[in-house]
Amino acid sequence: MRGTTSRHYARGIVATAAAIIALLPGRRVASSGAPALPQQLDAFITRHVKLEPTSRTQLLAGQPVVKLLESDPSTEVAVFGAVWVNAPVAAYVAAVKDIERFESGGGFRVTKKISAPPRLEDFAAMTIPHDDVADLRTCRVGECELKLSEANIERVRREIDWTQPNVRTRLDHLSRTMALEYVNGYLEGGNARLAVYRDADRPTFVAREFGSMIDRLPSLAEFLPDLRRYLLEFPTATLPNSESFLYWQEAQFGLKPTIRINHLVIGEAPGGVVIASKMLYASHYFWTALELRVLVQDPPRGRGFWFVSVNRSRSDGLSGFVGRIIRGKVRGEAEKGMVAVLEATKSMLERK
Repeated sequence: MRGTTSRHYARGIVATAAAIIALLPGRRVASSGAPALPQQLDAFITRHVKLEPTSRTQLLAGQPVVKLLESDPSTEVAVFGAVWVNAPVAAYVAAVKDIERFESGGGFRVTKKISAPPRLEDFAAMTIPHDDVADLRTCRVGECELKLSEANIERVRREIDWTQPNVRTRLDHLSRTMALEYVNGYLEGGNARLAVYRDADRPTFVAREFGSMIDRLPSLAEFLPDLRRYLLEFPTATLPNSESFLYWQEAQFGLKPTIRINHLVIGEAPGGVVIASKMLYASHYFWTALELRVLVQDPPRGRGFWFVSVNRSRSDGLSGFVGRIIRGKVRGEAEKGMVAVLEATKSMLERK
């Protein structure tokens, strides 16, 4: 993985919720009298990120700073990134709302916003990648190259006649139908309706993995209890002063194109904005992921904002003998990917 793949890996690996701390415009002055970070952002970086002095200096000088965070190396990758952006917060929010343009080009092959309520037409551009078609032909419960539930594995075996000439057309239609049913299930029942992957011997409960990831991050409850509740209890829980939408995309990640479905929520507060992107499904690599971005206003510094991003993801590709070999490479690509995201965000908004 290299080049644009690094950038999209950072978007895909998602997020330690501890990053979302400082939607307050308070400001601290360093002992030397020089301006410093807003107080709560500074406290978070001190307590949880533990940046080195040279990195702090770099950040205050307007340069991007990235650091890997503590996580279980056999299942998780977590990375922190921050940079000062000399542009209005509203400019970034507007860009994210136009998700089809915002996440396009490079490794993003297709990005489509899902209607409310969802329609089958929302998935018209969804096609099964060529390699996945061949893998689906031999897919079995406990032994499948794609991440699918037992019911969907059996459904493919039951409904697809591999001897027919229109098998590709039927597969694409079935994938769109299953995607529509999946997002409708999530909108009706929340995390309880997320998949139980049966691609390996042991089932993987996406809701359980996501809940465990959130529960191990107490600072999210400390600083943003409403967001934590929303992420865990949607749709029964609501988030004040927010809007959200679902979208799906096909992205080139690693060796295989990956179809992903995400739930994105944008919440506003007097001192800034928080954006959470929750991965509901990925056809390869990921069990689940969460990306949190906080736009922290700092009036004494100027009209811009601190762009803080913390991504955490869970995957089965980091365990075992092979996982131990590639773990360092994956973590390195995560860091490089985050740098690319910070630089691209800063460049795009300041240029505008």
